Amino acid sequence: MKFNLYLQNKGKKELLGGFDTFENAEKFLFEHAKKLSLSKSGVKVEELAETHKKYHFDNCEDVFSIIKHIEVVAAIIIKDGKVFTTQRGYGEFKDGWEFPGGKMEVGETMQQALERELREELAIKVKASDLIKTIEYEYPKFQLTMHCLKTEILEGEPNLLEHEDAKWVNKAEIDNVAWLPADLEVIENIKNML
Repeated sequence: MKFNLYLQNKGKKELLGGFDTFENAEKFLFEHAKKLSLSKSGVKVEELAETHKKYHFDNCEDVFSIIKHIEVVAAIIIKDGKVFTTQRGYGEFKDGWEFPGGKMEVGETMQQALERELREELAIKVKASDLIKTIEYEYPKFQLTMHCLKTEILEGEPNLLEHEDAKWVNKAEIDNVAWLPADLEVIENIKNML
C-alpha cells in the first residue's frame, strides 16, 4: 500500500509522487507548496476519508489531494462457458460480488501474487497467465489498481475460507450480478471470452 499525491487543475489530474505513508506525502506536499509561495496557514483541508484528503490553498486554483493506493490482482477463471465469482464476506463491500484475488506483496509478480492469494483464500492451486485488463478505479476512501489475469485451476475445488459465497456465472447471467464497481469494469472483456 502506498499514498499518491495528485495536483488537479481544470479537470486534469497529475501524479506528483507515491509515498510509503500519508505523513510523508503530506510533508512533501507542504514542501512543494512552500516552493510555490503557498502558505500552510492559508490551506483548507477537505477530509473525504481518513485516507483521502484534498488541500485548497488561498490564491491558488490548483487542488492537491492525497489518497491511499492499493494494488491487487484478480483471477478470471473460465470453465465450460462460465466465469467463477466470489461474494465478499467482510468489510465495507460485504455481500458484493468480485473476482477472487487480493493484494500484491513487495517483490511478487502479478502471477505469483494471484497464485498465492487463491491458495490462501480458496485452497486451490492455479496457474495465472495472461493479463486481460488493468483497471484504475477511485473509491471514496482509496484508489485501486486491479490487474485481471486469465487463471486456470490446476488442483482442487474452491473452498471458501474468506468469502461468503461463490458461483459460476454464464454470459446470460453476468449482467444480473451485483458486482463491486471496479470488477464491473472488466465484464465486457469477460463476455467476449465466454
